[in-house]
Amino acid sequence: MELWIAWWSVVQLLRPAFGRTRTFLWFVVALAGTCIRSDLAGVTSLIRALGLKESCYDRLLDFFHSKAIDLDCLTRQWTSVLIKTLKPFLYTVNGRLILLADGIKVGKTGRKMPAVKKLFQSSDNNTKPSFIFGHSCQAVALVVKAASSFFAVPLACRIHEGVVFTNRDHRSLLDKLVILLRSLALTIPCYAVADTYYAAKSFIRSLLADGQHVITAVRSTAVAYEPAPPPVKSRRGRHKTYGRKVHLKEAFNEPEKFISAKSPVYGEQDVTLRYRVLDLLWRPVGLLVRFVLVIHPTRGRKILLSTDRSLAALQVIEIFGVRFKIEVSFKQAIYTIGTYCYHFWMAAMTLLPRRSGNQFLHRKPPSYRDQVRRKIGAYHAHIQLGCIAQGMLQVLSILCTDSVWKSFGSWLRTIRPGVLPSELVVAIALRHSLPLFLADSFPAHPLAKFIRERIDLSRHEGIELVA
Repeated sequence: MELWIAWWSVVQLLRPAFGRTRTFLWFVVALAGTCIRSDLAGVTSLIRALGLKESCYDRLLDFFHSKAIDLDCLTRQWTSVLIKTLKPFLYTVNGRLILLADGIKVGKTGRKMPAVKKLFQSSDNNTKPSFIFGHSCQAVALVVKAASSFFAVPLACRIHEGVVFTNRDHRSLLDKLVILLRSLALTIPCYAVADTYYAAKSFIRSLLADGQHVITAVRSTAVAYEPAPPPVKSRRGRHKTYGRKVHLKEAFNEPEKFISAKSPVYGEQDVTLRYRVLDLLWRPVGLLVRFVLVIHPTRGRKILLSTDRSLAALQVIEIFGVRFKIEVSFKQAIYTIGTYCYHFWMAAMTLLPRRSGNQFLHRKPPSYRDQVRRKIGAYHAHIQLGCIAQGMLQVLSILCTDSVWKSFGSWLRTIRPGVLPSELVVAIALRHSLPLFLADSFPAHPLAKFIRERIDLSRHEGIELVA
């Protein structure tokens, strides 16, 4: 019961994002079901998890498609609530938050699902096919440090490919990620950490204009320039900006210029790496940036880029070392939370061919485009709900560790001191404590009352919750 009281105390702070109390309560019901469900079969799994009546299925479908959900407002409110709730645990460097950004491709084979397209995914994992049909999303997560653990807490995720409503829209994926970052309305400066794909002019320059800094990796073929020396004799015209060209890959051929140091990467002990710092002009952004060349004994060579030249090399390595946490967050979202397990079809949609790319809708009638927007809005609502559900499980893991283990009531072989419970452990603890919360909550508690009125006592799940 303690877990649900703590859960509600955070969730109720999201109430200003909803215009009507009933919409907020259906949001809370969907969020609670997402947090505790044991299977990932779409909206039906939410009904089973809470033992709700059959009529609630249509109500939940209406909720995901509702115009009463202001997704941008909900995202801003969630970001604000998260920063306030986890303020002592925020991982900051130089007073800046650490934001992780990355893309994820979710397999969807529905031929009547907007934004589904043929996607290429490059991976060293031979279990992932090179081409899939699905949704291409981009996500942003906030890094939190508690005990000896790091969490990448999801803030927002959106589908950024597959549909083009107007042929005048020339925005790239990088431009759309910048828009997503700006929609968070952060009042605290941050370091945006991303992989090699995001080391590009449009992404870096846009964030620098917003007062943010970027830390990425760059390709081994990257080149930079030394600043041009001042002219010996004054001449007419603009002075030369770029000096000697430097192939960053060739800088590894000078081992005497590398410095040995203990690895600051999260999770590594007794590992010594070597690094070299070069402050050079990078032509894509036309600015002096810091390159950190790293030679790791087991992971090989890496070239990192930081737009903040006040950061020490080991700080850059340490910050980039937590980037993989967003990959862990994606794994939990797919296999534990079910963030991307939506199955919303559009009956009026033209069947997609098997070799499909972006769907250009500028020649379609306005009513058709509105239906596509409505369906993509439902996808986004489901994804954002999953982000909040995963974040809530992580918040409880950090703030209510003892209560989680007390309510877990199951067996786990790898319970280690100093390591916080995972999202799966918290979900099981919430599931086990829900009947007590519904039975012992005072009658005026809105969530318990709303669920109790809709429990189906003719089914096994409903009987278990009220027994």
